[in-house]
Amino acid sequence: MATTAHAHPAAKTYWLVGLGLAVLTAFEIATPYTDMLDPVRAPLLIAMGLAKFVIVAAVFMHLKYDLKGYRWVFSIAVAGALLVFAVVLAVFQAL
Repeated sequence: MATTAHAHPAAKTYWLVGLGLAVLTAFEIATPYTDMLDPVRAPLLIAMGLAKFVIVAAVFMHLKYDLKGYRWVFSIAVAGALLVFAVVLAVFQAL
């Protein structure tokens, strides 16, 4: 079976992404201690967590560099998992 190779990012890219994730994590840790962010704390933390998830999936799981079909399969699986999670929360009246 023949496989096609795809480009991988340079080591510098991994270091820059790691640094960006560390900075984003520092913001996530500081957010609960910042009183002025009380009204938007939960949505902000969710957005930052989602951003980190997308970055890790795109770069470290090589979804950014793979075929678009793999991205679709991954995206559909994540959407399905979120749907199941929402249904379970709704069933148990926790949503």
